[in-house]
Amino acid sequence: MLTDNHGRKLNYLRLAVTDRCNLRCFYCMPEEGLNWLSREELMSYEEMMRACSLLVKMGIEKIRITGGEPFVRKDIMNLLAGISKLDGLKDLSMTTNGVLTAPYVTEMKKLGITDVNLSLDTLDPNRFFTITLRDEFDKVMDTMQELLRNDMTVKINAVVMAGKNTQDIIPMVELTKHLPVSVRFIEEMPFNGDGHEYKGLEWDHTRILNEIQQHFPTIKKSIDPVNSTAYNYDIPGHKGSVGIIAAYSRTFCGTCNRIRITPQGTLKNCLYDDGVMNIKDLMRAGNDDKQLERHLLTAFGKRVMDGWEAERQRVEKTGVHESMATIGG
Repeated sequence: MLTDNHGRKLNYLRLAVTDRCNLRCFYCMPEEGLNWLSREELMSYEEMMRACSLLVKMGIEKIRITGGEPFVRKDIMNLLAGISKLDGLKDLSMTTNGVLTAPYVTEMKKLGITDVNLSLDTLDPNRFFTITLRDEFDKVMDTMQELLRNDMTVKINAVVMAGKNTQDIIPMVELTKHLPVSVRFIEEMPFNGDGHEYKGLEWDHTRILNEIQQHFPTIKKSIDPVNSTAYNYDIPGHKGSVGIIAAYSRTFCGTCNRIRITPQGTLKNCLYDDGVMNIKDLMRAGNDDKQLERHLLTAFGKRVMDGWEAERQRVEKTGVHESMATIGG
């Protein structure tokens, strides 16, 4: 079993395969996009496979593929096929914005991918365009329907933003009445790529829950899975469920079981740290797997207690200005 210096089990890797995205959500990046990584700066698929294989041998049991938008990267299905065959991997899942995903759903299921997080911040096409600056709402909804037709476990991730989509909270909860989806409301975080100044959190997890309770007074707390980042709730008579993720309040750090590898190979022990080592650079410097394992174990042995400590320790003292696309959602 792989553990950190606080005794927390580490069994979950979030691997970001690209920093590029076909949407321009204002809370993630500026309108003009980012200074995209060059091909040389990105981890190759071979390097990603090597990292995943090593980490699974060390104790990682679940891998979630993220971005950017994973399906923007060419031949992503080849990588998924390779990872799905790793001996010891129990769960391979994805996070996607759904714009390009629908044609791949059947193939994903054949690879054993049955859990997909779909990023969707509104059910209103006009607000979708305002938030994403792209007219792709119908494609995302088509992807959701295709996922459900294939009996996928669908979690809809909605970032709650003051003045942007709080009027969508109740309609999105209503979506769970007839559809077996989990709608998860996420506190807004400061990872906007310098697109705008983060003003602080207006809608925290408590306020989001209060808003839902006013319209659905019978909502009740359900049992949270081990290592869950969401507070989960059920509403009697609804096929789906509701979750609230305190991503900015960081109330779940004490049971965090996840690590992240960014598209450029940076290992992050915490979403809020600025990276603790670069596995791609170590590979390209000629380190063998035993040497890589020693570097990884050293990094896991220096994990911070929580996201607040990670943020305080950042080299960049002026604040958090990364884009979520370069971190991995």
